Formats: sequence, structure tokens, C-alpha cells
Amino acid sequence: MSERIRTSVDLEGENIHWDPRDGLSYSKYLGIDALLSAQTPLTDEHDEMMFIIIHQASELWLKLCLHELNGAITHVQRDEVGPALKMLARFARIQEQLSQSWAVLATMTPSDYLRFRDKLGHSSGFQSWQYRCMEYRLGNKNPAMARVFNKEPEAQARVMAALNAPSLYDETLAMAARRGLPVPAGVLGRDFAKSYEPSDGVEAVWRTVYQDTARWWELYEFAEKLVDVEQKFAQWRFNHMKTVERIIGFRRGTGGSSGVSYLVKALDLRVFPELWTVRTAL
Repeated sequence: MSERIRTSVDLEGENIHWDPRDGLSYSKYLGIDALLSAQTPLTDEHDEMMFIIIHQASELWLKLCLHELNGAITHVQRDEVGPALKMLARFARIQEQLSQSWAVLATMTPSDYLRFRDKLGHSSGFQSWQYRCMEYRLGNKNPAMARVFNKEPEAQARVMAALNAPSLYDETLAMAARRGLPVPAGVLGRDFAKSYEPSDGVEAVWRTVYQDTARWWELYEFAEKLVDVEQKFAQWRFNHMKTVERIIGFRRGTGGSSGVSYLVKALDLRVFPELWTVRTAL
């Protein structure tokens, strides 16, 4: 043979810690045993394990989404644009990971899913308190959505706190006002638990920013990062809708929603509305 093919790794000279009993091991640090014991399928159907893991992994990514989003909001409150931009960039990349998860779920056919769907009862992603907190913190404030957590006090407390707090967009507009831009007082002093209503005055503020980017560079850069975040979020929701359509068609969802029809309605929502309408106004 003219070329040597390796079939194993040479460990000579490596100082491997073979016995981590006296230190912190990989498994202990990450809680691997607890993580891998959290999958409890209700049936013997092969695809149910994949279904559970996809949704559990999504909840872990949502946990990181909230970590980054809450951190970004804190920095915006302090007028620290740089760190906030970094956290929002990470948030957008996490959305890409969440979008990719639907491609894995889509390998399950309608027949595969129907073999265990009835065992799910009324459980549904609609009941994810982390997702609801993320939507509220982004700015999609629909108080009615919190009702599903009435019998889960801890989850409800977290959701209500997110509902009543200023959203990322609220804090962005407050930052713009602190920098001297004429954000309408009614927008700044609004009831944060209510849905945000688009404002001509806010659109005018963003028009000012986009027409003089040299003067308002930080706000201009931040606005574009918000657009990136919303675009990635919309792509994730679209991929979710198409995956649901592929697997259950137009059946009603396990949580009681109309399924695909409901998800289609959600695609039209905008959490940073004037950042989109200003593009026509420029």
C-alpha cells in the first residue's frame, strides 16, 4: 500500500484524565443522567422518542433565547448598544437552530404520528410558557394567551411578568427618546400589557434614523438587528406551520386550536411594525 490508513487514534503523549472521580466530570457538569432520563414515551411507537426529543431540545433553545433576550433588554435599558447587539445576534442564530429542528420532525409521516397522537391528550406547544414569555418580551402582547397557564402558578407568574414588562421594542423606543428623538409620549407611557398599536410618530422617528444614518448610526444598526431578529423568528414560525401541515394536514391541533389555519394567521404578526413600514415611507 502506498498510503497508510489510520484505523485508531494514537494516544501516546496525551495526558488524558481517565479517572475524573476526584473532579468535575462532563456528565456531572451537564447533568447528563437527568437529561437522558427525561424522555418517557407513552407508547412503543418508534417515532415518539424523536417527537419528544425534538420538543425538549426546542425548550432548551427557548431557555437560551430568553436568556439572551432578557440580557439584551437589560443592556438597552442601560444604553449599552454593543452588548445588546451581540446578544440579539446570538438570539437570531438560535432561531436558525429552532428552524432546522422542524426539518428533523418532518421526517415523521402522517401515519407515524397518528399511531401515538391520541395519547398526547390536550398537551400542545401552545402551552409552552417559555415560548409565550419570548413572544411577550419581543412585543407580541396578547393577554388572552396567558389563560392557558391558570392551573400552573409558577408558569403563570413568569408569563404574567413578561406580559406586564416593557418589551424589547418598548425599551428600544425609550432608548431612542433618551437620545433626543421625538418618540410620542403616548407610546412611551402606554400600558405594556396591551398590544402595541403602530404609530405614525414612531415611523417618523425611524425615517429620521434611516435618512441620516451617520448621525444616528447606533440606532440605525440596532434597528437592522431588530429586523434580522424578526425575520428569523418569522422563518421559524413559517417552518413550523409547513411541518404541521405536512404531518397532520388541516386537522385541529391537540391543544384545541385550528392547527395550520391558526399558525397561518400568526405569520402576519409584526412585533417591530414601523421598522417594516418605514421601508415604504423612505
